[in-house]
Amino acid sequence: MEGVRNWWQELAGLVLPTECAGCGRGRTVLCPRCRAALDGHPPRRVRPLPEPAGLPAVHAAARYADEVRAVLLAHKERGGLALTRPLGAALAGAVRVGLGWVGEGWVGEGEGPPPPGNAPPPPPPPPILLVPVPSAPAATRARGHDPARRIAFAAAGELRRAGVRVRVAAVLRQRRAVADQAGLTSRERLDNLVGALAVVPGAGRLLCRGPVVLVDDLVTTGASLAEAARAVRAATAVERAGRQGRAGRRVGAAGERGWVEGLSGAAGEGSGVSAVYEGLSREGREVRPSRARKGGAGVGRGGEVLCAAVVAAPPDSFVINRN
Repeated sequence: MEGVRNWWQELAGLVLPTECAGCGRGRTVLCPRCRAALDGHPPRRVRPLPEPAGLPAVHAAARYADEVRAVLLAHKERGGLALTRPLGAALAGAVRVGLGWVGEGWVGEGEGPPPPGNAPPPPPPPPILLVPVPSAPAATRARGHDPARRIAFAAAGELRRAGVRVRVAAVLRQRRAVADQAGLTSRERLDNLVGALAVVPGAGRLLCRGPVVLVDDLVTTGASLAEAARAVRAATAVERAGRQGRAGRRVGAAGERGWVEGLSGAAGEGSGVSAVYEGLSREGREVRPSRARKGGAGVGRGGEVLCAAVVAAPPDSFVINRN
């Protein structure tokens, strides 16, 4: 029934628009002026003050004020599902800027000298994983949807249409109850969220298949994004440790049976272990483009939190001459 209700809400918003969610003008979901306020300017780096420890670089598409604030609240709190696509387009722009995106493809992809002789072309970069910050379960039930997750899927669609290999990995969950963040100071918000998020069991392996970009609709103090980054890093660290342990056991067993040569000498030992481990962990191998734009995050290894992207941030958090 919930899915049917959401479908009808979205259909009604598309077919029978009543007023602009940003300014209230009639018969349009989002008027051109409000659309320009949402994604008419290049996304920029934002930094909450004070900046919480562990917060990745954050880029925002718009300032959280006036029309943009009204649009986000209409989508989040009033079921304005027809706003998902323009919000997703704005978020996709912030992702592109955060990653150092230029043109149609990853910066540097396909650049540089061709491979020598008949060497095979380099492998494509791993897919970018958009990891949305989850809403509290009670809030999701009350709203009928998870706003950040919905916008993340819309952003992924925009990025795919531009040729980006991208997936949404909605793997974060709240593992304990938290207080309502409204009215809390920056310090209280950080304390409220410490240890509150976790990656669902088994998803660490998925996160190691591509570099991670954390996404949300809004950043204020940065507490939620910092906690999300901590949870992702913890899960991928456990996964990598498990892989190394499994690789070490396989190398040891192979050496005992004489399947691996060169493990007895100092030089041979290093090269043998390296070769076997590389073969076992291709999934998490770091792949970088030949050149990255100055200031961009580039492309990292699987499981690495490259940056974060949001639709909007408070006006006073936009960085001016302090990168």
